[in-house]
Amino acid sequence: MRKTLSWVFALALFIGNLAVPHQAYGAVLETEAASAILMDAKSGQILFEKEIHKELPPASVTKLMTLLVAAEAVESGRVSLTDKVTASEGASSLGGSQIYLEPGETFSLEEMLISIAVGSANDACYAVGEHISGTHEAFVEEMNKKAKEIGANHTHFVNAYGLPAQGHYTSAYDLALMGREALKYPLVRKLTNMKEYDLRGGKFKLWNTNKLLWWYEGADGFKTGWTSEANYCLASTVERDGLRLIAVVMGVPQVRGHFTESMKLYNYGFANYAYKEYAPVGQKQGVIKVRKGMEEDLVAVTEKALGVTVPKGSDKNIWAETKLNPDVEAPVKAGQKVGEILLYRDNELMASVNLVAEKDIEKAGIGKQILRTFEGVFGF
Repeated sequence: MRKTLSWVFALALFIGNLAVPHQAYGAVLETEAASAILMDAKSGQILFEKEIHKELPPASVTKLMTLLVAAEAVESGRVSLTDKVTASEGASSLGGSQIYLEPGETFSLEEMLISIAVGSANDACYAVGEHISGTHEAFVEEMNKKAKEIGANHTHFVNAYGLPAQGHYTSAYDLALMGREALKYPLVRKLTNMKEYDLRGGKFKLWNTNKLLWWYEGADGFKTGWTSEANYCLASTVERDGLRLIAVVMGVPQVRGHFTESMKLYNYGFANYAYKEYAPVGQKQGVIKVRKGMEEDLVAVTEKALGVTVPKGSDKNIWAETKLNPDVEAPVKAGQKVGEILLYRDNELMASVNLVAEKDIEKAGIGKQILRTFEGVFGF
């Protein structure tokens, strides 16, 4: 009994140490993954890398791109989450992880996507692909097109679900790029952050295979994968104190090793890096003159938050430069670019955001423009 308790305590201590956010690993970080990357989600800066362009089978992490393409189709209006998706013979004939679709069985697109994100359902991937693109093959073409579009140059998909196939591969770096792109679509994170879901009225329970959602504070997304060919893989994301990181590990040999190796990367990242915000979104950065407008002055605000991820303790010599247009002619639309603010460390540009008009300003009528000219000339 004492030996059993000691073993449990040691295991708990090991996992607890992995979850400590400020545990430093120093300059050298080792991982059992065949390929791994830790990336700052906002800037794309690589904080750790190992064989990041190595082309490897991703198993079900493939579904990150499946969800990304689907989310893009939803946002563009091509499809709706309330659409009814009917399973075909092709979808129902797939093996591996599945929700055991019967030919002709129907679910909403949202439930199909949940089945992919939470239950890693291969058959749901096939059905969703057919619904969005007409055929599974055409959907895979869209996946490959999207990969090229975001610069994932070491990626080629043969299917939408990740079962082993010749010529089906990606890299840790490319999966990190997919993760950055997926973060632009809140739907992907909403789906992959679900821990469980009751399908078929509670008769079929889905449990998320990404244990980081339970084990690691701030974890809220993405996808696991395993096959005997790929070993254990995970693309994930974590946010703490404004710092959002993306980690990808591929080819981890140990059971659950993709979780421990990912936590190791995150511990390193949060121990050694911090996000520094220098201007929040919507902050006033200056006033410029408006020619021929109903109002004479326009407030310029930041379009997005301006910040940068830096090694802890190295945020000295960082300074901002504001560039505003001298004036602007009405009409002006809210959100119209009127300048930019740039962030430097010494003389190196680190980040920049647009400065935009805070509100609409309509063009003044000719009478008001003449009156304003007289006011300027004669002072009345």
